[in-house]
Amino acid sequence: MSYQTLSQYLKVIADSSRLEILDLLSCGELCACDLLEHFEFSQPTLSHHMKLLRENDLILMRKDGNKNMYRLNKAVIENLTDKLSLLSSEAVPCICHDMDKGSC
Repeated sequence: MSYQTLSQYLKVIADSSRLEILDLLSCGELCACDLLEHFEFSQPTLSHHMKLLRENDLILMRKDGNKNMYRLNKAVIENLTDKLSLLSSEAVPCICHDMDKGSC
């Protein structure tokens, strides 16, 4: 995952409502009506957040009759968390190993 891609994901989840939606979906699939009951914002506002999450492949949607059912895109979330965990790890190859340290 490139730094540009990682940055885009972080911009999307930096919104506290979208981050909370992801947290709720970590418990399993939910319909939009379940999410609306949890938040104190309108259906158009929820739709806006869900659209951004879907466009960035953080969540998946399926139709169940007249309901939209949402779930985490676990592959993308796991890739994102793996990349972020590299920032605190010294045991894995790091971009800094390619630097010529102390040469300035």
